[in-house]
Parts: sequence; C-alpha cells; structure tokens
Amino acid sequence: MALKNLHDLFVDELRDMFDAEHRITKALPKLIKAATSRELSSAFEKHLKQSEGHITRLTRIFEGIDVTPTRKTCQAMLGLLKEGEELMAEDAPESVKDAALIAAAQKVEHYEMATYGCLRDWAQLLDYNDAATLLQQTLDEEGQADKKFTECAKSLNVEAVEGEFEDDERETVSPGPRMAGGARSARTVSRRKAH
Repeated sequence: MALKNLHDLFVDELRDMFDAEHRITKALPKLIKAATSRELSSAFEKHLKQSEGHITRLTRIFEGIDVTPTRKTCQAMLGLLKEGEELMAEDAPESVKDAALIAAAQKVEHYEMATYGCLRDWAQLLDYNDAATLLQQTLDEEGQADKKFTECAKSLNVEAVEGEFEDDERETVSPGPRMAGGARSARTVSRRKAH
C-alpha cells in the first residue's frame, strides 16, 4: 500500500495493530498456562479479555472510516511473541520463568502503547473523533495492564531471586564501591548459611 497521506498511514498502522491484537489473543492462553503465579495468570486472563475487546474496537474504527477491516502482518509483534515463546521453553525455576513472562508481556504492552498513542494522535489530526475516543480507551487499558504486570513483578522478581538459593544456602548481594556521581561500580556476591 502506498502511503500518500496521513490517512493512508493511519489505515496501515490500524491494520498492523489489528494483526498484532489477533496474535496476542492467540498467545495469551499459552502465557496463562505457562504462568505458575496465580496473580500473573489472572493478569494474563484479564488482558486476554481486553485484547478481544481491542479487536472489536479496531473493527468499529475501520467501519467508522469506511475501510474494510484487514490485517497487515505485524513484524514487531511476531518478534516479541517469538521471544516470549523462547522464554517459555527455557529450563528455569518457576519463579524465574514467571519473571521472564512478565518482561515479555511488558515489552508487548509498551509496543502497543506506543502504537496506540500515535494512532490516537493521528485520528485527532484527521478529525476521526470517534476513532480517537476508542483508541484512547484502548490506550488506557494497555496502560492499566502494564501497571498490573509491574505490580506482579514486584513480588515475583523477589521470589525469582530467592528461588536461586538451593538447600539452605543463601546468597547475599552487596553493592560494590561507589563511583563518582554516587553510582555503584559492581556487585559482589558472597554465600552464607541460612539460619
């Protein structure tokens, strides 16, 4: 498709996100199954329902601007989801795998937020007011999902660190000496028996 104007770009990116959302709805059940944390699994389930709603909204936007809803392969989403699948296949403790799943999910969220933000801005410039409103609703939901994944990460990342300790050994991490400007230069690791 030749991009002759902002409308063409808007439609092109809508098709890209239409494809991305369809791919996400196929990937999320795998993430739900792979997550060992109930909180994380629940966050994925909620986002699956939201993503299904995003597809419905995108369809309404296409119809509102008299364009047939079609998909354009979203190469970025293909890459992000492939990376997530590779993480799911890794041999890792459950808590570490959950931490990896959160990272993969947040990469997807940030891509979606960036794209939906651009689409909303373009819709406003093109006077597609209904589309702009629907895109803002989706953008808000993507932001809420990202915040939920951040909340999950706060506890699950700690569990991932604690899960590295085998038997009754504990690993303590102490920061290295401070460099100019207050930053730490390196982390030193020591082992001690847990009491």
